[in-house]
Amino acid sequence: MTADQKAVGIGAASGVAAMLGMLRLLYPVMPVPSGSGQVAVRLAYAAQWNALAVLPLVAMFAAIGNARALGEAIDPTLGKESASMVINGRVAANTLEQTVLFMAGSLALAASVSDGQLRIVAAAAITFAVMRIAFWIGYRIKPVYRAFGFASCFYMNVGMLVAALWIALR
Repeated sequence: MTADQKAVGIGAASGVAAMLGMLRLLYPVMPVPSGSGQVAVRLAYAAQWNALAVLPLVAMFAAIGNARALGEAIDPTLGKESASMVINGRVAANTLEQTVLFMAGSLALAASVSDGQLRIVAAAAITFAVMRIAFWIGYRIKPVYRAFGFASCFYMNVGMLVAALWIALR
């Protein structure tokens, strides 16, 4: 195993541990909306928290747009992007993909869990936003360091989707 592979493994494992820790700390203090017995209220709750989850993507698009507008890469067809612009583009692309999974998972989970458990959606949205920023920072430091943020978001998304399906099928 190479040093980079070890760094990815350690980063991924620590990212999942950090994600689980954040969820555990945030879950008890998150609000549950009144009227959460109604599906419309549950989906609206998830949609409101999804607005927070998408903010890192907005910041990434702004960083890319500003770098293009203020530099030589204003015309994206000329191939004049700096290394940091290429990284920001890759980070934004992956964040868009992860955000789609997150939104599907959060909406499905909001429709599936019991009233008292709905707060997991809020805890997950905060965790997702923080870990997407960690992904971006890690990628900018050294690309293999993106594993922390990637694994935390990916496995949380998988967990939400599996949990929603499990609840729906039982």
